Amino acid sequence: MTAASAQPSRSLASLADDPLVRKVAYGIAGVLAYLWVIHRFWGAPAGVLVQGAVVGAITSFVALGMALIYRSSRIINFAQGDLGGVPTSLGVLLILGPGMQFLIAFPLALVVGIVLGSFVEFAILRRFFKAPRLILTVVTIGLSQILAGVATLLPTLFDLSTTGLAYQPPIDVSFSIGVTRFSGNDVIPMLAVPIVIVGLSWFLRRTSYGMAIRATAESSERAALLGVPVARVQNVVWIVATLLSTTGLFLRAGIVGLPIGSALGITILLRALTAGVIGRMERLPSIFVASVALGILESCVVYAESGVSAKVDAVLFGVVLVALLLQRRKRTARGDEASGWQTTAGVRPIPRELRDLPEVRWGLRLGLAAVLAGALALPLLVSDAKVSLAATICVLCIVTVSLVVLTGWAGQVSLGHVAFMGIGAATGSWLTTRWGWDLALVLLVAGLIGAAAAMVIGIPALRIQGLFLAVATVAFATVTSTYLLNKSIVGWLPNERIPRNPILGRIDIASETRFYYLCLVCLLGAIAVVRGVRSSRTGRVLIAARDNERGVQSLGVNVVAAKLTAFALSGFLATAAGALFVHGQQTLGNQPFVPARSFQVFILVVIGGLGSIPGALLGPILIEGLEYFRSSFPDSIEPVLFFLTTGVGLIVVLLFLPGGFSQLYYRARDDLLRRVAARHDILVPSLVADAAPRGPGGDGGSGEHDGDGPPDDGPDGTELVRQPELTATGAAR
Repeated sequence: MTAASAQPSRSLASLADDPLVRKVAYGIAGVLAYLWVIHRFWGAPAGVLVQGAVVGAITSFVALGMALIYRSSRIINFAQGDLGGVPTSLGVLLILGPGMQFLIAFPLALVVGIVLGSFVEFAILRRFFKAPRLILTVVTIGLSQILAGVATLLPTLFDLSTTGLAYQPPIDVSFSIGVTRFSGNDVIPMLAVPIVIVGLSWFLRRTSYGMAIRATAESSERAALLGVPVARVQNVVWIVATLLSTTGLFLRAGIVGLPIGSALGITILLRALTAGVIGRMERLPSIFVASVALGILESCVVYAESGVSAKVDAVLFGVVLVALLLQRRKRTARGDEASGWQTTAGVRPIPRELRDLPEVRWGLRLGLAAVLAGALALPLLVSDAKVSLAATICVLCIVTVSLVVLTGWAGQVSLGHVAFMGIGAATGSWLTTRWGWDLALVLLVAGLIGAAAAMVIGIPALRIQGLFLAVATVAFATVTSTYLLNKSIVGWLPNERIPRNPILGRIDIASETRFYYLCLVCLLGAIAVVRGVRSSRTGRVLIAARDNERGVQSLGVNVVAAKLTAFALSGFLATAAGALFVHGQQTLGNQPFVPARSFQVFILVVIGGLGSIPGALLGPILIEGLEYFRSSFPDSIEPVLFFLTTGVGLIVVLLFLPGGFSQLYYRARDDLLRRVAARHDILVPSLVADAAPRGPGGDGGSGEHDGDGPPDDGPDGTELVRQPELTATGAAR
């Protein structure tokens, strides 16, 4: 062989060793394999594939905006879809109402998006910059409620319907691929998507703000030390994210119409979250490719199912779980792992120096006796309808107590806990109506099924940390309400009235009063079990692993077993609560278990106080109780009750009470303990350290810690060091 003939062989070999060439080859092979699987299982024609790719590409703008915010703030912005929904709704309504031209309405929507994104970051999010990431994430949930309400009111200003809003194509172009016809509204995204992607890449790589965004994504503190204006960069990030959502939703509205209000947050949010999980909220090219692939998959499933989209949610849920299981744990620095995702401050117990004092012991006993007496006397004071509502509040309290175990102590965020209630409701109603089982046995079996389901959902949490579990639970909540509880798909779900059989064949619970007492007993039992877990070794491991998992593992502690215990216990309680709930309602439907309800329940426990059992009880009692019993209060406080149940009320409460309403409770308790200590001339250092007043948004919790940890952090994240102020006898004043 001559040297000339050997040269091409060496060139081909070097080309095959090129990493870029290998990536391209693997990418092409992956695309071909994916298209073959799609064609093999669903047999969709080429036109459906192209249509799905177009919809997925423009939906990727929402996912990309969410990823930018996650990279800069380490939160998942659940208001991402609604941020673009308000400007999009205004622009589309201007086209459909006054007949404004597309070339005027679309730029106007972008201008509104710039103003909205800047205002939201400056006026709301910046106030929580030093708050725990969980609090900031919950703030975005409240923000999404506000924006969804605004988007819902906009059509009334133009006297238009709130469903199926789509504008006519601004350009007269059309073509067909097979049986699928594409109009000008499909052509515009085909041209706009490459422009937006190239522009975003240029912005992030070539501009000073783009490089600053990438710097703050690594470490905002380090970037600030290097002179990067972090606050201004954050504002730019929110503006860019809002512009991306506005662009994507505006183009999407021309193809599939504009959903108004809460539908915008659920349908688009789940798709964006799924793509974000596949790209780990950091790899923007992977997120874009995943969005396109999911769009193709969704179109094929809808095509194969003749327009029924319920199975799409089941497919997306499976994709999320597989994506989480296949991802490798990201290596983080020791400090980042310990403090990057601390959900809530712990609750300090009563100091040992004061625990055995007579006034402390009897004060606790009398307080508990008064609360229990009020709960027992409630049926004697209100009507049967209000007693039924009180029983529902008891069931919600069981769910929020289970969230304290999973999120407050184990640090695993679940935004789909009501889905476990739905599983329990389906199981409990079927066992009662089909087999006539005793309710005590029904609660036990439903709880065991929920424990197993929670462990399956929680397996990804053993591999990765942070908010990705929340994404899996959102997908689980969606598939539960739209698929698992869909009686047209799951044929064994009962349609008849669910009876309340006597417990153990002896205790009658047919009346509302008796059923309320049953719910109250179940709630007390759940509290007793959870308190026992907290005082056990498992509870101490959960708290320690939440703050520094790597440090706990270095001591040889089995963190996996503790986390699985938290998942199992939380799932057991929530599912048993669902079985109890369906027997109280005596009918099974999917409306009480929609994903929006899961968000509401999670908000309840955060407002009450996620770090303690009293906080978990305060949320449902104060918010749901005031909502249910609103008619029993004077009209003068009606606006106050309504305000507390809105997104604005949520944000205001978290601004001044980041530890929830339980923060007030524990402050009042500590004030009383200081007086008791002063009366007995006892110096309690932990109480003295917290004696100085706190301003709004001071600490990240209720001002308490677990007793053996460092003092609480201040508003700027620095440690609060206070000098004790002593009386002449040495006691704390």
